[in-house]
Amino acid sequence: MSEVEISVVAGLFQARSGKEAELAATLARYVVLTRSITGVRNVDLVTSASTTGRFLIVEKWDDADAQRAHLDSEAMVTMATQSGPLLNQPPDLELYDVISAHDLE
Repeated sequence: MSEVEISVVAGLFQARSGKEAELAATLARYVVLTRSITGVRNVDLVTSASTTGRFLIVEKWDDADAQRAHLDSEAMVTMATQSGPLLNQPPDLELYDVISAHDLE
């Protein structure tokens, strides 16, 4: 079996006080739309069990090119535009290299 290439992106979002539900809805819509984009393997949205209003999105892509192409997608632009006023700071976005993943070809 050939080696599987996966590009992983994580985004940490902190809602402004009182904007938690709006941010959750905006991020949830983004996740649903992103799951249908060619090249995405999986997108998950979770919320912190210890910090109110903190959300994490983890995306797995077939490769870095698919992930980069998504940056200009309608789903990404809409999410960025809608979430901006709901955040207390810019999101913390990070690219990750996979050490171990349960993704098969």
